[in-house]
Amino acid sequence: MNNLYLWLVLGSFSIPFLFSFHPRLQFYKKWRSFFPAVAIMMAIFIPWDSIFTASGFWGFNDAYITGTRIFHLPIEEWLFFICIPYACIFTHYALHELFPKFSFSEKFTSIFYVLLASTLIILLWYYYDHWYTFINFIYALILLGVVYNYRKKWLMDFLPTYFIIFIPFFLVNGILTGTGIEDQVVWYNDAENMGLRLLTIPIEDTIYNLGMLLTVFVCTELFEKQYNKA
Repeated sequence: MNNLYLWLVLGSFSIPFLFSFHPRLQFYKKWRSFFPAVAIMMAIFIPWDSIFTASGFWGFNDAYITGTRIFHLPIEEWLFFICIPYACIFTHYALHELFPKFSFSEKFTSIFYVLLASTLIILLWYYYDHWYTFINFIYALILLGVVYNYRKKWLMDFLPTYFIIFIPFFLVNGILTGTGIEDQVVWYNDAENMGLRLLTIPIEDTIYNLGMLLTVFVCTELFEKQYNKA
């Protein structure tokens, strides 16, 4: 089980990377937009992650990592912010290449947005003093609000993919939080979250994942739009 975290993130990356060169998918052509988008996301999430790790809001089990750390974070965590978005954003564009109409309707997207935003606001009312819940939900509310009001079509396209991604999300994040293994790879201080879990996964992780991936997707689309204008 040594280096389990490393093998999980590299395994998640390997197949999407290989299929990036498929003649129909050609995701490699979006690298010019994708990697700057990841850099922007990491500029937001890495400081957040590092501060939370240093503060003991969550941490990493030395039994499952190489031990190399940068700014309190294992090298595997840095790779997580590259490999997981790569696999997920590749999946999004692959699905839309194969199924061009794979989108939610504007009505469904609006209903989902209102329900999700309302739920996050209500939960914040009760859990505002839990740092992971507070920062996570505030970021998601701001991001969703901006995208919904200014790029609703992108949200209509992205949300179906996000639901598909839930399958590998539960697999990978489940293992990281202790499902099927002796101990946790990533542990959480439940005093800083709601204490509600989907199996072993803190429920906040679903919103964290949404915020991370939507950030990368929106920035990728913005960069692509600029390149296409040139």
